[in-house]
Amino acid sequence: MFYRGYGDVGNGYEMGPKRQRPPPFPVVRLQGLPFDCLEADIEEFFHGLDIVDVLFVHKNGKFTGEAYCVLAYPLQVDFALQRNRQNIGRRYVEVFISKRKEYYKAIANEVSESRGGSPHQSVSRAKSFDNGKDSAEHTGVLRLRGLPFSTGKDDIMDFFKDFVLSVDSIHITVNSEGRSTGEAFVGFANAEDSKAAMAEDRKTLGNRYVELFPSSHEELDAAILRGR
Repeated sequence: MFYRGYGDVGNGYEMGPKRQRPPPFPVVRLQGLPFDCLEADIEEFFHGLDIVDVLFVHKNGKFTGEAYCVLAYPLQVDFALQRNRQNIGRRYVEVFISKRKEYYKAIANEVSESRGGSPHQSVSRAKSFDNGKDSAEHTGVLRLRGLPFSTGKDDIMDFFKDFVLSVDSIHITVNSEGRSTGEAFVGFANAEDSKAAMAEDRKTLGNRYVELFPSSHEELDAAILRGR
């Protein structure tokens, strides 16, 4: 867009093109979240807004009760702030305006933690995630959690590029409104492949690290029925 300057008042001079400032990065920070909070809970909390990404914040392997939520448009930040002190479950959640650099710093910290960058990983987290996954029985199905909401089946096939998958073996779960929940189920050729694919646990897809869990055909079928 071009703006006219002093030339509009008849002095014969016109200013050149005026450079517009880019719109602010549409991100808010949430504090006081339940410790079992899921991306679907955040989506419901901001019902009616277009969510691009949700990043849960961890410290020393433990969820802090904080998260960053990126919205599709800067104007939606004001609407998000109106949800301040509304409840998720029994807890009220505080919503604060945030900045791009804070969100990117949080991403860097999460990636560092997921790759073992923190020297103080908690024993309880190791037991619940690592030992529990290692001892779980494999049936050829994995559940993925923490996917970017924009993830498609092609992205998941690329994530598991070392394995032979078909499009039909991937099911991305959605809520009642047809929006992605950030979870998916993937069926592998056999149990050996699904167990080997656990090596991809906590690796990144886009700006998010993805958690993998052994699942079952029954859980996959139930997820498909819920999405219909």
